[in-house]
Amino acid sequence: MSEAAQPIETEESRNANQLPEPKGYKILIALPDPDSEYDGGIIKSKKTIQEEELGSICGMVLKMGPDCYADANRFPSGAFCEDGDWIIMRSYSGTRFKVHGKEFRLINDDSVEAVVEDPRGIVKA
Repeated sequence: MSEAAQPIETEESRNANQLPEPKGYKILIALPDPDSEYDGGIIKSKKTIQEEELGSICGMVLKMGPDCYADANRFPSGAFCEDGDWIIMRSYSGTRFKVHGKEFRLINDDSVEAVVEDPRGIVKA
């Protein structure tokens, strides 16, 4: 392939290629970045931010594995969510990993507890 015909690789395309493809009944979730300061303007410690990230209950569905919600006996009403939905999941659920400092999770399809239209303001109680 000539040099002119080579696709241009961008930072975004490199990051996208590094995200795993969920298999089976797994769902790939992106977690929102925690706020770096409290409402009053006080800056949160790195430990506090890390704890909020670890216990996060809200995320966005990026991709679903091919077997998600395929069992009609377990999911008679169909899928709980779809790509692009903001969901509420169990705290500390799934396999946690980071790509270039951004946290993601792979969760089971039955870990989705709700879909929310606007996740802002939702925090673990």
